[in-house]
Amino acid sequence: MLLLAIYLIVVGVLAIFGVSLGGLSILVPILAVAAGICLLMGK
Repeated sequence: MLLLAIYLIVVGVLAIFGVSLGGLSILVPILAVAAGICLLMGK
């Protein structure tokens, strides 16, 4: 779960800062960061 959380945060941050991940919208990276943070917090 920790690895998944880190992956989601990294993917979200990279996409927010303009690294192209295949045409993702802005909503998907924000959700990825939020999901990663929730996983790290144990929710």
